[in-house]
Amino acid sequence: MQALEGLTVLDCATFVAAPFSCTLLGEFGATVIKIEQPGAGDDLRRLGRRAASGQPDWWLVESRNKKSITCNLRTPDGQALLKRLAASADVLAENFRPGTMERWGLGWDDLRAVNRGLVMVRISAFGQALAASRPP
Repeated sequence: MQALEGLTVLDCATFVAAPFSCTLLGEFGATVIKIEQPGAGDDLRRLGRRAASGQPDWWLVESRNKKSITCNLRTPDGQALLKRLAASADVLAENFRPGTMERWGLGWDDLRAVNRGLVMVRISAFGQALAASRPP
């Protein structure tokens, strides 16, 4: 038995920081479900040198211990699917620009309404504050 066995994590992030945190949770036994954009998948599927398997090295490192599904979070059907998944998940990680999940009806208040015990991890490259306009 592993330390995080029985924990379910939804990985809605791309590139490095947030997805890698989910990879580490998977290393300790959590079930990690990677949410990918239909038709394109995660950007790391296309970046970097390819291993002997034909997959990019970055993808192989970051996607280990994960199950992948496609879900278009920009559509009502995709948003409803993520809410259904979040209802029984323990953790959801995302790294969209601040305000994106809220615009999609998938912000903290929306997800907490379907699962009061959900932990939401938000890791963005520039913090969580919405960018204020700067004088020229």
